[in-house]
Amino acid sequence: MGRRGYVYILTSQKNGTLYIGVTSDLAGRLQQHRTGTGSKFATRYGVMRLVWFDEYELVTDAIAREKILKKWPRQWKINLIEEHNPHWHDIAWHLL
Repeated sequence: MGRRGYVYILTSQKNGTLYIGVTSDLAGRLQQHRTGTGSKFATRYGVMRLVWFDEYELVTDAIAREKILKKWPRQWKINLIEEHNPHWHDIAWHLL
């Protein structure tokens, strides 16, 4: 059996810089981002607020979805976030 995977979107603020990532350990990865060890891009732009994520049975499916989302226009990504989290609240509190 394969590992589960997560695709997630972080932001610096509402309508701010977006970061799309994939991981098999969402809570651990968020902790890395918040301590500045997750990604140079995320650290540079203060991208730490989890505003959207999706879970997949297999990490390979999550990777495929991440690649698709990264190619989307910015407005589509914003629409995806606002469909589930219209106020762009940090939804990481229940994961950490």
